[in-house]
Amino acid sequence: MDASHSHFYEPASGHGLPHSPFNSIIAPRPIGWISTQDQAGRLNLAPYSFFNAFNYTPPIIGFASNGQKDSLHNAKATGQFCWNLADEDLFEAMNTTSASVSPDVDEFELAGLTPASSTIISVPHVSESKTVFECRTTQIVPLLTVDGTETVTHVVFGEVVGVHIHQSLLKDGIYQTADARPMLRGGGPSTYFTIRKESIRDLHRPA
Repeated sequence: MDASHSHFYEPASGHGLPHSPFNSIIAPRPIGWISTQDQAGRLNLAPYSFFNAFNYTPPIIGFASNGQKDSLHNAKATGQFCWNLADEDLFEAMNTTSASVSPDVDEFELAGLTPASSTIISVPHVSESKTVFECRTTQIVPLLTVDGTETVTHVVFGEVVGVHIHQSLLKDGIYQTADARPMLRGGGPSTYFTIRKESIRDLHRPA
């Protein structure tokens, strides 16, 4: 890239912009809407924008907790969590569950959502969500800086042991991502996106 046309910065020294571009460049990011419960059975539901899939067989997903949050504590203590699809219909409810509240506050109730019993694990999932992963915690990994110092962030990995998919999202047995209308996190302090059918582009791998 031509240096005369680039904005270069070293993250350790600050980005020099109104808002960090890092979260905008890695975009859009899927939402890890994570339901957990503590050992006393108190429910927790929170969205994480640092979330993704990391292995195919067995399926493993992970979310990054920036600080010691309830989802991290619960996934560690019980060894279980659920991922719930946050679609356009659940956008406001998902946003409500991002509020910083005490561990005794039930975010399901706060957002007007219904906890549904899971099939394999004991942690409930969001009944209104059209796709759900039931997960067992496999690893909790602290992120390190280049000099080996631990950051405040831990990545929680979980093996998907149960999958719920609403029949409306399956066509000829193939999951229709655009029909699911997942909400995706963009850059800036409050930007989100979703997927539209007109944006679909098929790209076949070279032989």
